[in-house]
Amino acid sequence: MNNFVTDAINLKAYNLSEADKIIVMYSKDKGLIRGVAKGVKKPKSKLGARMDLLVANKLMLYKGKNLDRICQAEALNTFQKTRQNMDKIFYSMYITEVVNNFGVEDDPCSKEIYDLLYKALDKISNASTNVEIMIAVIKFQLKMMQISGFGIELDTCLCCGEPIKDVNMYFSPGMGGIVCSECNEMHKLSIVMHHKLRDFLNACLQFDFEYESEYDKRANDKVCSVCFELLKNYIDIHSSKKFKSTDILQEIK
Repeated sequence: MNNFVTDAINLKAYNLSEADKIIVMYSKDKGLIRGVAKGVKKPKSKLGARMDLLVANKLMLYKGKNLDRICQAEALNTFQKTRQNMDKIFYSMYITEVVNNFGVEDDPCSKEIYDLLYKALDKISNASTNVEIMIAVIKFQLKMMQISGFGIELDTCLCCGEPIKDVNMYFSPGMGGIVCSECNEMHKLSIVMHHKLRDFLNACLQFDFEYESEYDKRANDKVCSVCFELLKNYIDIHSSKKFKSTDILQEIK
């Protein structure tokens, strides 16, 4: 059987010809996949808007020698509310770019990553405030890095191994976690992390998108912005590809 069916979210698209596009998707069963959408740029295309970015589809594909061909697509979620808000669009683009940069073909974690991306996109789409959008992105950043093997150490000092409780600490993007004040006398890290900020990040890592913790309720734009930038820098360091979406976002803000 050369045909296969999978759920997938559209991440990127490239023009192949006057009528065709290559769609890069993250699938529930096979990780990153690339498929040719024949005739998608024609007005009467059967695939049409289902091949737009930030759309989750149930797909039937024909397994090709180099590229698969998308035969059928049934939209599962278009995340419609995202398309009415620029912040939602760009943060959704950012998290799909993270998946594109860290995801692989035949990914053994494909179901876990697909479900994480789908939930994050859905939460962003239905968010009513900027803080809700940011918390969803922060939860995604932390969980995606953990799944990808780049989990951040937020409980014990990376140098001495001692737990860090209700005192300020330092964060090292390169080392991937926190360092206590005593050990930092040698490392001279400059990023100070308040223990309450660390507790907020721990809560974001621990709880699902639908659960609103006490830390979520107390979070504000400043806290979320600091956490997002901290995690973005960490992800940038560990990604082999440069991010484009955050450059665009930076220009708009």
